[in-house]
Amino acid sequence: MKKNYLILLIFFIGCTKQNEGTRISDKSRDSLDLYLSLANEYKLPVEIKQKYNQKAFEVIMSQPDDSIKRVNLFKVANRYFNMRDWNNYNKTVKIVLEKAQNAKDSVSMSKAYIYLGDYYSSQTSSDSAFAFYYKAEKLYLANNDFYNLAKTRLSKALLQYNEGDFYGSEKAIFNALRVIKGKNNNDILYEAYNLLGILYNELGEYDKAIEFHNKAIASIDDKIIPVEFQSKATSLNNIGFVYQNLDDYKKANYYFQEGLKQKNLFNQKPELYAILLDNLAYSQFKLNETKQLPNLFYKALKIRDSLQLTAGITASKMHLSEYYASVKDTAKALHYSNQALLVSKRTKNFRNVLVALKQLSLIHPKKASKFSEDYIRINDSLQKAERKMGDKFTRIEYETNEIKNENSSLEIQNRTLVYVFSFFLLIALFFYIYKTQQARNRELLFRQQQQIANEDIYNLMISQQNAIETMRIREKKKVAQELHDGVLGRMFGVRISLDSLDKLDEETANDKRKKYLLELKEIEQDIREISHDLNKEKSGLINNFVAILEKLFLNQTNTFNTKLIYNIDSNIKWDLVSNVVKINLYRIIQEALQNGNKYAQAETIKIVFKSEINYLVLLISDDGIGFNTHKTKKGIGLQNIVYRTAECNGSVEINSARDEGTTILVKIPIDQKINKINNES
Repeated sequence: MKKNYLILLIFFIGCTKQNEGTRISDKSRDSLDLYLSLANEYKLPVEIKQKYNQKAFEVIMSQPDDSIKRVNLFKVANRYFNMRDWNNYNKTVKIVLEKAQNAKDSVSMSKAYIYLGDYYSSQTSSDSAFAFYYKAEKLYLANNDFYNLAKTRLSKALLQYNEGDFYGSEKAIFNALRVIKGKNNNDILYEAYNLLGILYNELGEYDKAIEFHNKAIASIDDKIIPVEFQSKATSLNNIGFVYQNLDDYKKANYYFQEGLKQKNLFNQKPELYAILLDNLAYSQFKLNETKQLPNLFYKALKIRDSLQLTAGITASKMHLSEYYASVKDTAKALHYSNQALLVSKRTKNFRNVLVALKQLSLIHPKKASKFSEDYIRINDSLQKAERKMGDKFTRIEYETNEIKNENSSLEIQNRTLVYVFSFFLLIALFFYIYKTQQARNRELLFRQQQQIANEDIYNLMISQQNAIETMRIREKKKVAQELHDGVLGRMFGVRISLDSLDKLDEETANDKRKKYLLELKEIEQDIREISHDLNKEKSGLINNFVAILEKLFLNQTNTFNTKLIYNIDSNIKWDLVSNVVKINLYRIIQEALQNGNKYAQAETIKIVFKSEINYLVLLISDDGIGFNTHKTKKGIGLQNIVYRTAECNGSVEINSARDEGTTILVKIPIDQKINKINNES
């Protein structure tokens, strides 16, 4: 009977958190600990343990939503797992996952994914199980949690093994071992070696199978692997099963007996005890030691029946069928074979269906052709399903002798391939260096041309500034002349006239005073007009850069269909912004507009200048097609924006995504102290 061995991996995952401490309120601490303990008591009936686990669940759900609550919910799920109460197990894990996602707790999320993978694996829904294991693997890899990463890969390996993808499973196991190499993780080592031993047994590589099972035994450390897992008994059973496949039933008998001698085996692992008992009975049957038969078979079957282990029940009934066929009790042999076939079909265990059909064809010759036909049909469909589930992995089927015969020719071919590959690699390297140098030269030439253009613009702005300064001096002189020749002279005349009022009589003095007050009002109006003209001129001078920008914006609007919206903060002190910064800001806007028109396919472009504390901020955004900033290589335009911002000692942030537009945020530092001094003066 195939697969009458045990894999501990799933039990490790299901039980790793049974002994964690509980930190909850004093009021419910004792009751929760008691409920969890009783729910894990193997001597109690399953129905009673379910009730205690439900009570523990109710206590936990009354607690605040925090990490402790999630830990305790995992404990409840563990107990449902051990009781094989899959419905409540699934519900509990999904509750934990939802709470972990709300709290953005990646540790609990990855653990919940593992638990859900175990659930779907138990329900033979391999696609869903693999998907959840994959999600957990991604999280563990992102968090550099190599221990749990290895365990997850072992879970995937077990899933692949159960689906018949043995080579894919082997690869996954070694990937798990690779991430824990050099670390003291004996539980991982045990699981990996145990599964490798089972794999090689399935592949018929029995020497390797025994080697890895012995490695598994050597890796057992009671400080790391709990003794109640009965790891040694598991490996002894698996070694005995290998010897059964080698038809060395004497050695197999020895290992099964040694496994049964392990302390507390029946209490701690009754399913393993039943496997060892059934395997021992089968070895004795093959050795014609029938003194304890068929009692040993029935004893194992009774245990498996009580635990509802359908695969084990099938194995026991197949062994009983084979036993009764050997003693010529055809009726009982057919009875147990038919029962095994029914159980296998009901549980969709098609491997056991094949074994049952094969047994029936041997003991029921009249229907042998019908059983053989069913066997061939199911075997073909099973092989197709395994190839599909294994993601169409191609098995390597080279025989050792064929490889040896081809070694010499392969060496010659490999040497030729190395020479050819090296030649093309050198050519590719030369071409790459040549293209890289060309690109650097183009970039250097572009920077030189850009520097020359910047210098020309700078000189032009300096000339313009000088012209403005010359005009400003001329206007100052004009104002001084106006004040001196006009306003001051008139004010002096009014003052002298006011002094003469003391010599006149009261009635005449009042008339004169009104006349002089009217003249003072006219002088005040002249001063206000002069001041207004000065402010208007200063505003024009300051906002000269704004006028240049508005001209650029007007050209954009007249040339392209893209809608342009811009806003320039009136509080910006442009006279404090250096010409170099203005040039670079102008070029950045030019470049952004060009990108928006040429590549972005934008309907609207927005440009905003605003003043923040110690910073001048430029924000450019569009509603175009955008691009992936992580995958798309930045072009020369975007590089120029970054370069020009750096020249101004500023910072730039470019955000974009597919179909979400592009935003460019430029921040240039400005000395506000100078601003304050100018305002005060």
